[in-house]
Amino acid sequence: MTVRAVVQRVRRAEVRVGSETVGRIGTGFVVLVGVEQGDGEADAAYIADKVVGLRVFEDGAGKMNLGLHAVGGGVLVVSQFTLLGDCRKGRRPSFTASAPPERAEILYLQVAERIAAAGVPVATGRFRAEMAVELVNDGPVTLLLESRRLF
Repeated sequence: MTVRAVVQRVRRAEVRVGSETVGRIGTGFVVLVGVEQGDGEADAAYIADKVVGLRVFEDGAGKMNLGLHAVGGGVLVVSQFTLLGDCRKGRRPSFTASAPPERAEILYLQVAERIAAAGVPVATGRFRAEMAVELVNDGPVTLLLESRRLF
């Protein structure tokens, strides 16, 4: 069991549902969140705290040493159950490990709320909606976070 998140450092990003823009940020992170069966509040808190504390923005010397607060960054949090797709067997991913939608939505929102509570501007996608996410990946820098490792 593990909340899984893909974090992308971005120059800007937005998410649309149909023709409506439902979330937009400038510099910061796009965080795609997948929730597994059995995950709880501690998993959501771990991911949110890790996102807020990441120091992957370049300082004056060109080193990845600055965090969101230092660069005035925001976070676009988007639910993505396909992060838990198991592709080890066959040609179609299995999503049996994904949490039921009702539970996943609660934990996804807790991730966003905890990031916002740390003083970081947060935008979100729309849970269970067909979304178009547009971003300019900066670097590119892309990181995988897991609240617990199984191996």
